[in-house]
Amino acid sequence: MKKLFAFAVIAMTLLAGCGDKATKLDFKSTDLTGAAFGRDFALTDHNGQPRTMADFKGKVVIMFFGYTQCPDVCPTTMAEMSEVMKQLGPQADQVQVLFVTIDPERDTQKLLAEYVPAFDKRFLGLYGTAEQTAAVGKEFKVLYNKVPGKEPGSYSMDHTAASYVFDKQGKLRLLLRPGQPTASTVHDLKLLLS
Repeated sequence: MKKLFAFAVIAMTLLAGCGDKATKLDFKSTDLTGAAFGRDFALTDHNGQPRTMADFKGKVVIMFFGYTQCPDVCPTTMAEMSEVMKQLGPQADQVQVLFVTIDPERDTQKLLAEYVPAFDKRFLGLYGTAEQTAAVGKEFKVLYNKVPGKEPGSYSMDHTAASYVFDKQGKLRLLLRPGQPTASTVHDLKLLLS
């Protein structure tokens, strides 16, 4: 019995020492390291180029799901990301912000090409068919639905408003909450960039 207890103590000590020391960082955001979702996507960017996560290997990627006619959280989040890029200084060139539309019916390539780079010329807008958008939404656990407006044909979109952050190897690492302090986001990105 003593041997079994001693073996259990040694095994627990060894396992504790085998934790993710290399990946366990002091994040201010919600740590999603090891999550079994948000692995990849297949969409088109606002320049007409097909894109997957592999295209951004070597960069930290921030992915936000929204739509161009959003009156509040989308432009606010994009403006916050623009400020984050300014605060990162030269390191911002190692970060890629992706705006994924959840409104492919209205958000055309042309509209995304005008809207997204207005926040930062390095940002990319991504779009797909309704089916592609649904598949990416499911993979990233993003909820969205159309809310009819007061006038015929008008609508808004209810949607998940958080952003996902991926490390340089394309692995999902963080969830950024809407309105999260810029300093916290900059802190976390610097950890992933180091």
